[in-house]
This record gives sequence, C-alpha cells and structure tokens, in this order.
Amino acid sequence: MSQPSPADVERPAEAQNNSSLLPASKFAPRVAFRALQQLVADPEDTEKVFVILRALTGNAIQRGYRRFRTTEVGQRALHNPVTLLDHLRDREALRALPAGSLGRAYLQFVESEQISADGLVEASDAEGRFSDPGLQKFAERQRDMHDLWHVLTRYGRDSFGEVCLLAFTFAQTWNPGIATIGVVGAYKTSQELGKGVWRAFWRGFEDGRRAAWLPAADWEAMLARPIDEVRAELRITEPTPYQAVWANARAAA
Repeated sequence: MSQPSPADVERPAEAQNNSSLLPASKFAPRVAFRALQQLVADPEDTEKVFVILRALTGNAIQRGYRRFRTTEVGQRALHNPVTLLDHLRDREALRALPAGSLGRAYLQFVESEQISADGLVEASDAEGRFSDPGLQKFAERQRDMHDLWHVLTRYGRDSFGEVCLLAFTFAQTWNPGIATIGVVGAYKTSQELGKGVWRAFWRGFEDGRRAAWLPAADWEAMLARPIDEVRAELRITEPTPYQAVWANARAAA
C-alpha cells in the first residue's frame, strides 16, 4: 500500500480557513545548540531532546498532523478518549496478549530495559504543550510510539540504536530537529564504533523511507498481532548494518 508524501495531502478546509490553528514553531538555533551540548555530555538527559525538537522542528509536526487527520486511524484516534499511552501503560493487558505478538514484544522490551511509557511523558511535558488540542494529541501519539518503533525496527536503546532510529524517524517525519540530533549522535558514535556507523545510519534513513507511514498505523489493533506479520505489513526490514557493527565490536572486544 503506497503512502502519499506530506506535500500530496490536501490541506483540510478548517486549516485553510484558520491557519492560526496550526502555528509553526519558531526556530531557535541558540537554544538548540546549548541543549545539544548538554545532550552530548549526558545522552540520558531525555528532556534536552524535546528542547532541541521544539527549537528546530518548524512546521514538521503541523504538517504531519494535517496528514494524520486525513486518515481513518487519525480520525478515530483524535476522537477516542482512550489513547495509545493508555494501552501501553496497561501491562497486565499486554501480558495477556499472545506470545509472539507486538504487544508482548513491547512488554518484554520495556521490562528488560527497566523503562515505562511515562518516562517520555515527563520529559516532553517539561517543554510545554501545543494550544491546539488535536495537534497536542497527535504530538503525544508520536511520542508514545517511539519505543514501539524500537521493537519493530530492532534498534536497541543503546546510543547507536537511538541514532539509527533517529535516521529512520527523520525519514518518516522530515523533522529537522530529529535530523540534527541524529547526525551529531552518529558522529560521536562513529568515533567509538568506526565508519560502519554511518552506513547503518544511512540504512536507517532508507528503511524509514521505504516503510509505511507509521504515525497513521493502527497500533492499538496491531498490539495483539504477530510481530513478524506487523513488520511485513509495515515494510520494516532487518537492520543488518547496525547488527554487523555490533557483531564486529563484540568480536574485537
């Protein structure tokens, strides 16, 4: 199933009539640079990621929101009081899903990493909220699916895995803030793991371009489905360059 580019999606009538509903974020390169320095010094400081995104995102989130609203999943999610985050927080419901399902794989991932869906919520809320409720809900949904993307793409939560997932995410969102964090992270990681990092980074970007548009995927329904089936449907392939770099690093160690 082919996906239209953001430019191909007709702007909804309500946005045409009142463009102030979807204001673009102002670029603040100095703010982004300071936050980027702090993030490089402490990669676990997730709050700085959201500072950079707000400073460099421009209209990327608004553009994605306009596209999202044209989809069936988007309309359903925007009007449903039960959010994706509610599903990801319910670990007992996830545990009751079939073995081999996306939901069970997600649960294993967050438990093994000792993280929760609320970790990103706390970091993003520190940066404030959008005034448009629909735009805010879309931005939160994108935030909450981040660890699902880790599970599907097989990129780990190590710095290298995060860098590759950022490349994948940039191809999905065309958000310059994500690209900035990714390139800087790839440079730093390549100093530790070698030139293969850049090959894996580019592969992440290419895989993101080839995949279906994940922001409009029906994640709530997919949680119960076999993870391999979901990967095939969303056109997500195995990240062999990323895996090769880690295999070489382990062999050298």
